[in-house]
Amino acid sequence: MSPKLATGNTAPKLAFASRLPAPAPADPVSLLARNNAAIRKIDYLGGDQLFCQGEEGRAVFYVQKGRVKVTTVSKSGKEAVLSILHAGDFVGEGCVANQPVRTVTATALTNTTVLSIPKQEMMRVLHQERHFSDFFINYMLTRSSRFEEDLTDQLFNSCEKRLARALLRLAGQNEDGTPKGAIPTVNQETLAAMIGTTRSRVNLFMNKFRKLGFIEYSDMLKIHSSLLEVVQHD
Repeated sequence: MSPKLATGNTAPKLAFASRLPAPAPADPVSLLARNNAAIRKIDYLGGDQLFCQGEEGRAVFYVQKGRVKVTTVSKSGKEAVLSILHAGDFVGEGCVANQPVRTVTATALTNTTVLSIPKQEMMRVLHQERHFSDFFINYMLTRSSRFEEDLTDQLFNSCEKRLARALLRLAGQNEDGTPKGAIPTVNQETLAAMIGTTRSRVNLFMNKFRKLGFIEYSDMLKIHSSLLEVVQHD
């Protein structure tokens, strides 16, 4: 069936619409390029450090490909894994908030490509480009909410449930909420540091999850949607 044409004052509305500016690019890379930001593309091998705790923060990094582990070390030397970042995540943004030195270390878990955005360039684009500013604020609010969920998880959930949630988080989600599937294997020491337990406990539950068919692992770690049962079970 052909669409019906509206009658009345259609022409003025169409004329007005034709004068509207073109939609802004949807991704931050395009927005940075549109504002001639002096960004630099850097490739890291797995195990390379993007920056270390205690260093001066001079740039924000945007992950284009790969995964980045974010850790912090206490004065007593104990290390904690704060997060595992994926493509589309920022890291090192504390320098924009006048954080004098890095409070975390960022390490590439796999071969990783990032965009390095100098601090002053990041601040300039945030002030000049409303679409980029909106994108970045929304990203930071989403990540803040995620940190609150992680803290709640750490305080109230069992080790088994924390591990299941961490694995699902690492896998990422499809639009229907199911895990995306296979990811590069993460060593058990890293998983233990992420959820605040020992490697032996992680090994115990990983074996349990595999026997129940929730996960498969060899060269890659495959997460099945059935693992959601562990997180949803009270």
